[in-house]
Amino acid sequence: MNFVAIDFETATHQRASACSVALTVVRNDQVVDEFYSLINPETSFNWRNIQVHGIHQRDVQTAPTFPAIWEIIKPFFKPHRLVIAHNNRFDNSVLKKSLERYELPVPHYQTLDTVKTAKKFYPEFPNHKLNTVSERLGITLEHHHNALDDSLACANILLAQQQQFGPAALRSFITNV
Repeated sequence: MNFVAIDFETATHQRASACSVALTVVRNDQVVDEFYSLINPETSFNWRNIQVHGIHQRDVQTAPTFPAIWEIIKPFFKPHRLVIAHNNRFDNSVLKKSLERYELPVPHYQTLDTVKTAKKFYPEFPNHKLNTVSERLGITLEHHHNALDDSLACANILLAQQQQFGPAALRSFITNV
């Protein structure tokens, strides 16, 4: 399977306030590359968001802004590419709102939500949060809400599901953005 797992963290409840991003690239069922960056959201931070991910405004003062990061990650968002996330509505929305904020074109790509696949394949789990699904499947998640650790765990969840249920069982979860 070939795909990219993405995860964003935000500075506020506003989706266009990305303060970190990570991508985990999977080719032929193997993690082959990772990308992580802090992002200067050019906005103040909300204390609740800081509590969740531990990123402070001082941490991103010299970080690139979203348009600079977009130039690096844009090649992964093509119509034939699969981009997954755990709760992809959030991550796809952060991407879209950030692009709109900076008046950049919004790409079209394929997407899959590992929350939805987890709910379908593991209805017995007490919940389908990333840390719960990871723990139940024996997947390492070092620091929950660290974008890189979260994107890697998400990638490994999908790989475990493919191994357990087969690629055909996953196809119906793929949608277009």
